[in-house]
Amino acid sequence: MFQPFTNIEDIEQFIQSNQLAFIYVSRENCSVCHGLLPQVKEMFTKYPKVKTALVDADKVPAFTGQYTVFSVPALLLFVNGKEFLREAQIVPMQPFEEKVSRIYEHVVNS
Repeated sequence: MFQPFTNIEDIEQFIQSNQLAFIYVSRENCSVCHGLLPQVKEMFTKYPKVKTALVDADKVPAFTGQYTVFSVPALLLFVNGKEFLREAQIVPMQPFEEKVSRIYEHVVNS
C-alpha cells in the first residue's frame, strides 16, 4: 500500500529504514500524476518487498528541493538508502517495469 507522507523527516526515515523504497511524487492538480498512479500501484503488487510511498510536492517542498525533483510525476526507487532509479513526467510503463524488475531481482537474490 502506498503510504502518504507530509514531512521530510518521515520520508528520510522511510528511505533509510527500507532496503527497497519507492516514492511516487505528484501534485494535486496534475492529471498525468493521477492517471499514472493506478498503473504504478498495480505494477508494484508484483514486487512485495518494495515499500511504497506517496509525496505531494506542494505539501512537502523540502523533499522536492533536497531530492532535486523539478517535474511531476516523479518516480524514485531507493536501494539501501541510495537512489537507483528515477523517472519523471511521461513514464512508459513497460520499460519502467523492466528496470524495476532487474533491480528487484538483483537485490532480493543477493
